[in-house]
Amino acid sequence: MEATRVVTVVGITYLGPEGTFTEAALLQMMSAGLIPDHHLGPVERTPIESTPAALEAVRSGETDYACVPIENSIDGTVVPTLDSLANGSPMQIFAETTLDVAFSIVVQPGLGKKLGADDVKTLAAFPVAAAQVRRWLAANLPDVELRPAYSNADAARQVAKGEADAAVTSPLAASHWKLESLAQGVVDELNARTRFVLVGRPGPPPVRTGADRTSVVLRIENAPGALLAALGEFGIRDIDLTRIESRPTRTELGTYQFFVDCAGHIDDDAVAEALKALHRRCVDVRYLGSWPTGSATGIGPPPPDEASRWLARLREGKPEQADASGGGI
Repeated sequence: MEATRVVTVVGITYLGPEGTFTEAALLQMMSAGLIPDHHLGPVERTPIESTPAALEAVRSGETDYACVPIENSIDGTVVPTLDSLANGSPMQIFAETTLDVAFSIVVQPGLGKKLGADDVKTLAAFPVAAAQVRRWLAANLPDVELRPAYSNADAARQVAKGEADAAVTSPLAASHWKLESLAQGVVDELNARTRFVLVGRPGPPPVRTGADRTSVVLRIENAPGALLAALGEFGIRDIDLTRIESRPTRTELGTYQFFVDCAGHIDDDAVAEALKALHRRCVDVRYLGSWPTGSATGIGPPPPDEASRWLARLREGKPEQADASGGGI
């Protein structure tokens, strides 16, 4: 008699609705095999209205993971993501991917070749998207009236429903709503990129790859030199920091917590030693995870040094190695 295979559905929420850059990032993660336990069964994608809501669905157990934006090269950190990760019950990052961000200016089907700039009176746009194509709009649609949308996908929906003449949106949303493009690849800054992360409840991190990122949130005593001393735990171990950012603790005015990303994995000796030292030194250390980046980010941590190997030999009860003169070490 054949054993029955248990099929597990892996649930993932993402910043929706359908057609957002976040959904495109999630599809990219799925294609790259970055979803933990993806081999156990199908992935069920669920759009949700905001980043905090997506992460709260993970905390409450409604879903397994959330795909959310965390940083972009134009506006910097996505604050709602950081604040949600730093507060509430702990969560952990398991994967990341980066998308080149470029927009499409879309209209209803059949109108792409008929409409000129003077015919586009209203333009739906998510405020973040509008900011990233401001110069293009000034040059090509200087008199257009902007209509706010709560996402890039919602901007496309407004055009499909006849609520706006055109929209700034993602290629995925344009395809979803079957809209026609007036312009493609629109962006003021050519290297505009956004980084997305996959967040779940705490668990064993993905295996070390040699091209990894580790992230922590530090709460440090308000004392002279305390921040310098904490960051020094990375410096004395030659660990490359790739991001440092402060956010209010939300407890009282003037108190902050510090988000620190470094190159390396918790299974790298240097990173592990730094985390232990920070745990001893800081008021609180929240571990946000170690995960693969796909390519090197900064300079990786150094390999174990001779002192570490020497200590390991002592723990294993092995004799000390003799030096060249025949004496002890």
